[in-house]
Amino acid sequence: MIEFKNVHLQYAGKKVLQKLSFKVREGEKVAVLGKSGSGKSSLFQMALGFVNPTHGKIFFDGILVNGKSSWKIRKQVAYIDQDVSLGNGKVSDIIDFISALKANSHLDFSDGKVAGLSDFFELENGILDKNIEELSGGERQRLAIIISVLLKRNIFFLDEITSALDKHLKKKVADFFVEKDDWTAIIISHDPVWLENQSVKVFDLEEGKWKL
Repeated sequence: MIEFKNVHLQYAGKKVLQKLSFKVREGEKVAVLGKSGSGKSSLFQMALGFVNPTHGKIFFDGILVNGKSSWKIRKQVAYIDQDVSLGNGKVSDIIDFISALKANSHLDFSDGKVAGLSDFFELENGILDKNIEELSGGERQRLAIIISVLLKRNIFFLDEITSALDKHLKKKVADFFVEKDDWTAIIISHDPVWLENQSVKVFDLEEGKWKL
């Protein structure tokens, strides 16, 4: 599904990643460990074609990630980070805008679907009438998850998406992703709710190997 092959990355003369090689297969849930500045978020940036490796190659479904393939790849992936940017205005307006795009005309953005997901993720009644700027970090994170589900994405790059949630919601969100057998997820997190889940494989970025 996604393969990093002998990848090196250097910023301003500083080596960030060296000889990185690992593969995430379809349906796998993989947590990536590493201290701040070790290049965790850069993995997502490279896999989406926003940053080019200094050396080495990245493959997505066997296709080399480059300027020609990156746009097609980005349309298949939901990238959610801890500082979710959803623009400005009412939540309902953001959802209406996304659903009105021609590329999304075949998807189910019905009131019932949105309400069902909002209820599952325990967003308060009236969330659709709130302005994005009024939402807490945890509300924005859950709203971004809902939008990605409505967009029918099944490949997820998740960067500390449980950081603003309480213990109950952390587990609910983690279980939601882990239990979907046909979803592939790469997770950047030090949260035990991911790392202690037996269904999540753990890759140590600094050591360059899988943790057993």
